[in-house]
Amino acid sequence: MPASKLTSKGQITLPKEIRDRLGLRPGDEVEFVPEEGSYRLRKRAGASPFGRYRGYLADLAGQLPDDLVMETRGE
Repeated sequence: MPASKLTSKGQITLPKEIRDRLGLRPGDEVEFVPEEGSYRLRKRAGASPFGRYRGYLADLAGQLPDDLVMETRGE
């Protein structure tokens, strides 16, 4: 079983085997989930980079794509 030592600053290095199994890369976030008197480590699911665009085109719903292109071109 992989193990790590806690530093004086409260930091650990996750063994490569664990990072690989979780698909962790530099900059990824992890979270500690309480589970029956202990904690489980899991990769934090990040927000979709496209989330801020959700609903952006809602006012165009129902219009034909060709009509939208023609309108954009001024035809």
